[in-house]
Amino acid sequence: MLLYIVWDPMKEIIKGIQPPVWYSVLFALGFIISYQLVTHFFKTEGKKVEHVDTLTVYMVLATIIGARFGHLAFYEPERFMADPLMFFRTWEGGLASHGGVFGILIAMILYRNYEVIASWSPFKFKFKKLKRKGQSYLWIFDRLVIAGAMAGAFIRFGNFVNSEIIGKPTDSEYGVVFARVAEEYLENSNLGIQSVEASKGDREERLQPGIVPVDLKITFEGKNTTEQSVRQKVESNVKDYLTRYPAIREHYAEPSGTPISYVITTEKRQLVANVQTYGISRHPSQLYEAATCILLFLILLGIWVKYKERTPEGLLLGIFMIWVFGLRWFHENFKENQVAFEDGMAFNMGQLLSIPLVLLGVFVLIRAFIVHRKSKAIT
Repeated sequence: MLLYIVWDPMKEIIKGIQPPVWYSVLFALGFIISYQLVTHFFKTEGKKVEHVDTLTVYMVLATIIGARFGHLAFYEPERFMADPLMFFRTWEGGLASHGGVFGILIAMILYRNYEVIASWSPFKFKFKKLKRKGQSYLWIFDRLVIAGAMAGAFIRFGNFVNSEIIGKPTDSEYGVVFARVAEEYLENSNLGIQSVEASKGDREERLQPGIVPVDLKITFEGKNTTEQSVRQKVESNVKDYLTRYPAIREHYAEPSGTPISYVITTEKRQLVANVQTYGISRHPSQLYEAATCILLFLILLGIWVKYKERTPEGLLLGIFMIWVFGLRWFHENFKENQVAFEDGMAFNMGQLLSIPLVLLGVFVLIRAFIVHRKSKAIT
């Protein structure tokens, strides 16, 4: 039995209405839940709840700016140097989690020590010195990382829905075929295709390990479309899409030297081509990371629930950094490299950028134990 799934996410919530950008929806949902969590932490520990709004603004801006700059600086430096304005073209994609972390580390220094004064009339923007009492740098981060672990899970779920940051082929009967890319190409072609739906094939044969059956249901537009024209489009154009387009070849393995296999049927007076092809079964690496983020969230939250304000400062931050970026080194072994130059590296960029953050986590964790031991000795 072939234990794989064909991932074909919902295109629309209400028929006829443009579907949402699922990554953006889940990204925003992660921050909304994080906001509620941090508000609860502040209220429970007797801090000023109104500070959470300011903290959230710093967090959101730092995450987006840091993640965008990090992606361009680490993964596309030559393009970024030649075209700095691409920083603002966020719709082209490209956010790096390591950059987001560096951005937050800097932003929390500003939040802890300064107040932003801004106005439009007259225009004014400046930083005013302000020490937020009872909120040390490490105290703030110890609360933020609890919410951050949950937000990280939502972001990786968003990557999965978007079929991005994909995993390597499993070379087995387990895994996920990310089918949406071929659907988008065919639906946006000029072949007169109304819709394309991918599903798991009911055949048991495989071309080779990790290459699994996938069926494409291609519905053609127009009641006047002839069966002969559909056959020509399937045998020539659809075959060409499945075998020649690199973006599709990442997920499909249609044999190039044999005729395409299909059957034509009629549904609601429209011609439908049921194509039998093959997909590449890949690791759902996004879900691996999401699962470890949820587990981390439960661990950090459990520690906070038990100790609250008695939690040694830096303990939760240290655990977070070691866990997330230590496991990131492991997770990268199941993910495709994001840019071509990584193919020639012994360790990819994600692994290399994780090293200083793991070391920082070790330092913070050791410091937390030392300071806690000293404080116990004094008392």
